[in-house]
Amino acid sequence: MLRAIWLAAYACAVLLANVYLDSFIELPWFGLFSIGSIFFAAVFTLRDRLHQYGLPTVYLAIASAVLITTLYGQFIAQISPRFLFASFVAILISELADTAMFQRLRHYRWHKRVLASHAVSVPLDSLAFTLLAFAGVMSSYDMMQIVYADVLGKYIIAAAVAYLPFISVRERRTVSP
Repeated sequence: MLRAIWLAAYACAVLLANVYLDSFIELPWFGLFSIGSIFFAAVFTLRDRLHQYGLPTVYLAIASAVLITTLYGQFIAQISPRFLFASFVAILISELADTAMFQRLRHYRWHKRVLASHAVSVPLDSLAFTLLAFAGVMSSYDMMQIVYADVLGKYIIAAAVAYLPFISVRERRTVSP
């Protein structure tokens, strides 16, 4: 039952990230920040939670999220095919890199694995998506602002998700810096 909830939360976060991927807010210290990135920041940590059920579940989650997002984007929301392609490629690259890194670090505590794997996947995701979705449409300066803001924002949000809502107080006190 809990596995199904984590799978659904992951797929919903990917879907919401794609629904809001072309909506931006300008933050003075960040630059252009995609509202979709708020949801996507949680995606990596939610997928990390699925590792407790094994790699087949992780791969099922990634495939399900890509399929659901593609179908929703193509037939219901009519998201631009360019955005869908950019999202598909970015998810595959970043999620598979994150999964490989997370698995490689499995002998470390969960929080350290999450933050280390995110250090690889978050920049990959932001760079791949932004370049594929906006190259030729936005200036290089705007795209680099988006990448910078997304990496910083996603990492801060993902770290908060990793540390706050899913761990006990006892674990929080014993986490080493």
